[in-house]
Amino acid sequence: MLNARGWLFVALGAFTVFLVWVWMRSKNRAPGVPSIFELFLGMATNFFDTLGIGSFAPTTSIFKFRHMVPDEKIPGTLNVGHALPTLLEAFLFIAIVKVDILTLVLLMAASVVGAWFGAGIVASWPRRWVQIGMGIALLTAASLFLMTNLKLLPPGGNALILRDWRLWTGVVGSLFLGALMTLGIGLYGPCMILVSLLGMNPAAAFPIMMGSCAFLMPVASARFIEVGSYSPRVALGLALGGLPGVLLAALIFKNLPVTAVRWLVVVVVIYAAFTMLRSALQRTAAPAEAKLY
Repeated sequence: MLNARGWLFVALGAFTVFLVWVWMRSKNRAPGVPSIFELFLGMATNFFDTLGIGSFAPTTSIFKFRHMVPDEKIPGTLNVGHALPTLLEAFLFIAIVKVDILTLVLLMAASVVGAWFGAGIVASWPRRWVQIGMGIALLTAASLFLMTNLKLLPPGGNALILRDWRLWTGVVGSLFLGALMTLGIGLYGPCMILVSLLGMNPAAAFPIMMGSCAFLMPVASARFIEVGSYSPRVALGLALGGLPGVLLAALIFKNLPVTAVRWLVVVVVIYAAFTMLRSALQRTAAPAEAKLY
């Protein structure tokens, strides 16, 4: 008889089969052979994604720099190409980091619900102000983590379970963060901060955030595949290259001590903060540039 964690693996397997089935029956099921660079890009971006850096922003930057994918097909290519590696990340980290199953399921479910149903409210907010606020908040949190690592503040918790008010605070926080994903606010950095402030081991964020994305991305990918709004060959390269990248990074993560994980959190959060602030500044500059032409 399967336990709760086993049923979670079954659900992830079902979503994996669903994604592969949709992809195989699409009109572009024979997209051509990906180039070496496309495979390497998939490996590199998913390697760092597994370590918490995220894959969408770096991949988008490369797409734009090399003119690999038309702008209108970038979102679909990102979702379709990175979905299978993200599913593998969820399998691995749910197995490696033994987060309490009730805590894990509730926080993942809240993120998914927030992304799907809370977006209508949050998406009406000005994206630039949300990005600025989140960027400042993340920089503040990164500073607190840095002082903790340097033993200037008491260390955070190492729990892998949330109880009572902490659990429901985590659920509400995950619901909110899931909604913010629709504004382009990444889940990884904020999720690390949320679980850490609630007294959990920062490593607990990995199965929570990767599991959430693993359930969201196949459904989104199916829609992109259905309408053909993605680059099939590039997406295939990201997927095939990304799988070994995930395995390599997971092997490294499994052997990292807690202190190293905390330093990794600092790097990830600072990266996320500057990415948000940069996006906010770019959106501010765009109207001024338009007036010049």
